[in-house]
Amino acid sequence: ATRVWMFVFVCLLFTLPMWASQYILAMACIVGIHLIATFGLNLTTGNAGLISLSHGAFMGVGCYTVAYLGKMGVPFFLTIPIAGTLAAILGFIVGLPSLKVKGIYLAIATLAAHFILSFTFREWVSVTGGVQGTTIPRAQLFGYQLVGDKDNFYLIFILALGMGIAARNLGRTFIGRAFVAVRDRDISAEILGVNLLITKLQAFAIGAFYAGVAGGVLGYFYGAI
Repeated sequence: ATRVWMFVFVCLLFTLPMWASQYILAMACIVGIHLIATFGLNLTTGNAGLISLSHGAFMGVGCYTVAYLGKMGVPFFLTIPIAGTLAAILGFIVGLPSLKVKGIYLAIATLAAHFILSFTFREWVSVTGGVQGTTIPRAQLFGYQLVGDKDNFYLIFILALGMGIAARNLGRTFIGRAFVAVRDRDISAEILGVNLLITKLQAFAIGAFYAGVAGGVLGYFYGAI
């Protein structure tokens, strides 16, 4: 029954551009983008139980990455996964303190990473444009330029649906089950053969990848000229 109702909801959702006002459509696009980022945060904090306060900074990494690559002429459909990959690498680095600290101390460590990345965004003027910001070329898909919320809506929610299914299926794999085991009792998980080092870093990296993709999409669709 849950799957049936979810299928009905998705079908109704994809009819939204046909009848919704411009305001509702714009809000739906923003919700879809942040839904992608939330999937990643749910994997890191919800499934693995690791507190991350640097998720917004990872979105910024994705946003500035697509801006820089877009101006270099890299196609839209390549910049998004590259943005996610770069954010995942930084998430891997930010996750290193999780090997030694937990709880509020891990939260402070990830918050420090957030401020370091925010400082970088502000001061690395040649790449990010500093406080004045930067521009991003319009996204193009097979020669068609994506302009306006109606064009963006379907691409955003197709991406959100695909990444949501991927996150759901990840929970059924060994990696996803290892996340839950570490969250519930890391000592017991280690006794059962779960590698705490790899599992925690995977949780941060995968969560940051989702945030980087969301940031890249946000930058393209709301910062492009």
